[in-house]
Amino acid sequence: MAFRDLLTGAPLDSEEVSVEFEMRDRSELSGGGPIVFDNVVEAPGHSAALNVLVRDRLCEVFDISPGELIDTLAWGMANPSEPMIVDTSDAEVLENRQDEVDLGALPIPWHYREDRGRYQSASVIIAEYKGIRNMSYHRQLLRDASHTVARIVPRHLRTMYETARANGDEISIAIVNGADATVLLAAAMSFNEDLDELTVAAALHERLHGQPLRLVRLGNGVSVPADAEYAMEARITLDVDEEGPYVDITGTVDGVREEPVIEYDAVFHRNNPIFHALISAGVEHRTLMGLPRAPTIKAAVSEVVPCTDVFLTDGGCGWLSSVVQIIPQNEGDGVRAIHAALDGHRSMKQVVVVDEDIDIADSARVEWALMTRWQPDTDTVILSDQKGSSLDPSRSQDGTTSKIGMDATLPLGVDKTPFESVL
Repeated sequence: MAFRDLLTGAPLDSEEVSVEFEMRDRSELSGGGPIVFDNVVEAPGHSAALNVLVRDRLCEVFDISPGELIDTLAWGMANPSEPMIVDTSDAEVLENRQDEVDLGALPIPWHYREDRGRYQSASVIIAEYKGIRNMSYHRQLLRDASHTVARIVPRHLRTMYETARANGDEISIAIVNGADATVLLAAAMSFNEDLDELTVAAALHERLHGQPLRLVRLGNGVSVPADAEYAMEARITLDVDEEGPYVDITGTVDGVREEPVIEYDAVFHRNNPIFHALISAGVEHRTLMGLPRAPTIKAAVSEVVPCTDVFLTDGGCGWLSSVVQIIPQNEGDGVRAIHAALDGHRSMKQVVVVDEDIDIADSARVEWALMTRWQPDTDTVILSDQKGSSLDPSRSQDGTTSKIGMDATLPLGVDKTPFESVL
């Protein structure tokens, strides 16, 4: 199953649209739902898709429930498998090659007027160095026809880059846009060890689609999903340049830094390619940030009490706040769940714990549970001097924050009748 399978039923907008501001503006005017633009002024022959990678759509494509989706992601993390390498003749992504690299001819969007310029926000970087492969997201500012400047955040790729830079080495990479949903979700996962995210994607692909994940090797030796919309050969160079400002997940503007320059050597794409033009701070950004964290939170909570579901909230930007659904077994399970959830996702600032009868994706029902089942003076946990998220502008200068947990579960053994809603 390919990225374009996520687009089934998405409205098609064939009016002329510019990469500069208009895709986001038109998306908002249409209600912010899935949309495909097939008449991009700066990129004839290329389409752009927005707002398609969301939880409900993923569940529909995978034919599973939201709770099952979290469990499936957790299974993929625990059961990595090897992808299948195919011949170049069997790779849809290699159907076309630009005669001369020109990133400006792709529908790379400039969504916010506050941004420095056109950004790839949904493109995945696959890097291989010294026998280690990493797949992850790092926004890229379009600098010129063959160069971008990437904000390489301090995770595994940053470590790989700094090691290579110390050795005077460039890193051969591939940039992939419009990959299968299992690849996009796996690329958003973080692991303590050097686990190859493509092996997690392969496990998810086999389980959800019943077929192996097909990869094809590019000329620089880096393997990419064979049915992706775009695959680009590139190198993380030893040069740096200014990157930012950029509207980040919280809707606030991230600043300017000196970041690595990426040089592109080849651009491949499918016939009639569709560029994934994710809007930062939008619904897809929140999905990719939050959904892969839900399994780790659920696993942590499940160690102390049965946990049935986890939802990273929109108001918390899919990152800073969650609602956790549990089945209490003993007095104090709600509080234990709070501590476990915060340990399961260290960037989180707030957690609300509720019973099974509360729809955790419905913010009104969660607030209702708080107002009818929670007492602030006895059901609240406040932790001071905790490590905060770099995405939280309210954190202290030393990076610390306070955190809060609210237990909105019913006391064990209480008569539930007065607490049940008929609505």
